[in-house]
Amino acid sequence: MSQTRRLVAILAADVVGYSRLMGADEEGTHERLKAHLAELIDPKIREHHGRVVKTAGDGVLAEFASVVDAVHGAAEIQRAMADRDLDLAEERRVRFRIGINLGDVIADGEDIYGDGVNIAVRLEGLAAPGGVCISGTVRDHIGDRLPYAFEDMGEQSVKNIARPVRVYAVRPEGIARVPAPNASEPLAAPRLSIVVLPFTNLSDDREQQYFADGITEDLTTDLSRIPHSFVISRNTAFTYRNKPIDTKQIGRELGVRYVLGGSVRRSGNQVRVSAQLIDAATDAHLWAERSDRDTGDLFALQNEITSRIANALGIELVAAEAARPTEHPDALDYLLRGRAVLLKTWMPDIFREAINLFEHALALDPQSVEAQSRLAFVLVTRVLSGMAGSAAADLARAEGLVDQALAASPRYAFAHFAKGNVLRAQNRWDEAIPEYEAALALNHNLVLALLNLGWCKLSIGSIEEVIPLLEQAIRLSPRDPGIGSFYHLIGTVHLLQSHTDEAVVWLEKTRSAMPTAPILRSRLAAAYALRGETERAVAELAEARRLNGGDLFSSIAHLKAYPGGWGTPKTRALYEATYFAGLRQAGMPEE
Repeated sequence: MSQTRRLVAILAADVVGYSRLMGADEEGTHERLKAHLAELIDPKIREHHGRVVKTAGDGVLAEFASVVDAVHGAAEIQRAMADRDLDLAEERRVRFRIGINLGDVIADGEDIYGDGVNIAVRLEGLAAPGGVCISGTVRDHIGDRLPYAFEDMGEQSVKNIARPVRVYAVRPEGIARVPAPNASEPLAAPRLSIVVLPFTNLSDDREQQYFADGITEDLTTDLSRIPHSFVISRNTAFTYRNKPIDTKQIGRELGVRYVLGGSVRRSGNQVRVSAQLIDAATDAHLWAERSDRDTGDLFALQNEITSRIANALGIELVAAEAARPTEHPDALDYLLRGRAVLLKTWMPDIFREAINLFEHALALDPQSVEAQSRLAFVLVTRVLSGMAGSAAADLARAEGLVDQALAASPRYAFAHFAKGNVLRAQNRWDEAIPEYEAALALNHNLVLALLNLGWCKLSIGSIEEVIPLLEQAIRLSPRDPGIGSFYHLIGTVHLLQSHTDEAVVWLEKTRSAMPTAPILRSRLAAAYALRGETERAVAELAEARRLNGGDLFSSIAHLKAYPGGWGTPKTRALYEATYFAGLRQAGMPEE
């Protein structure tokens, strides 16, 4: 039989003190171990989409397509084992150590070999009785997707492995906090849990299946970037190819709340991609989108389509989860509610509500990187939007929060984005740009990073680079709830370039999308004044003052002093010749 290689998560489990147990009670230990394997360990591995490779005496070797599934399954096994053999003395109970690694293995028939397996076995030896040890590679892939605290054990030298291995542990006291399942009712599917079923190729050319598969695989990857998402692995999802679709059954089998399906139809130089999001519990269609495109560069087209769907789904999933009633909300509930609130038109009371929800999340989980980053984002956005009561206080709190988040999780895209916003509000545009670029490198679907990168490019005088960034953001998220912000920046660029008619068109589109933004009303006031429409300019300036509720738009001096600045001398000159000149014509005094 031929050998193949594949990348898998490897779980190695071993009985603690097996020889001692067998010496004390050979038959009883053997029977108890058989029962544990048949009643708990094998079913848990299958439940979490794994495969038992082999059992040998006191050990079990299993493989998983997903590291999240492997670690989640291991923690549940150890949690359940703590409740077994309780009728026996402690020294006679069967307890396991478990090690998990992500590595390339040689598959020969049903067996697997290689350093990936050897490392998993060595990790198991480092685990405490009833505990789980994972490699640094596994820890990196898990991110914030599981509610376990991992203890960094540093780099460990392990037998027959040339390089030290970074090791993290979930010790028994952490696993004890994993809720025990209620046998009388099925396990609830995790929030934001989804499977992307293989997209169907409806093209005449059967060879175009690769394009449909590429859409499926990219969506699986992109959706896994959504914080707290639980996305079924591509390998498991593809087992449903060409099978009748029963959404409720798939939800039960995979333990997910949502099912995403779709199709690809290619004819000549045209391709149509359709996608539908379905609630697995009710079989209700929650969302659908169709995208028609010229084929052109297929790779670029695939990236654009998957990014558009992933962005839209991120919004839909968060909104759906935030709307679910919860009797006793936890930190994640407050995070989802806060994110959902920000999908509305931004106003002072919306900012206050979102801040309150993120504060609740942080109080429940003070180490939450997402709560820190989201709260920092709202605080600094309130400053940049001209709606902060105390800009200095908001900025100081935001800076402290985002620095905490990045110290704990330096590869968290949203934390880099929030850090960029803080730097932008501090007029440190050159320093903000690398933060936005880092955020986009970690998550290319983070369209808000494109928007704020555009603002920084404008501030340093690279005005010609701004509109292409916004056009990219609009392509990726054409139905974005915050699309008015994209229009606003495009309108501002046209205003500063003295393209007054184009500026009015885009700024009026902005007003339709976000009518309560005071800074936008001031832009429109300037544009109308420059076009000689003084009455409309005066009305827009009055509305800006009303919406702001403070003294930001009381004078040119107040406006120029506001955090966020007006850019380098080159950009300030553009503002002076257009924006401030228009506001003066609309009646704004100097002091």
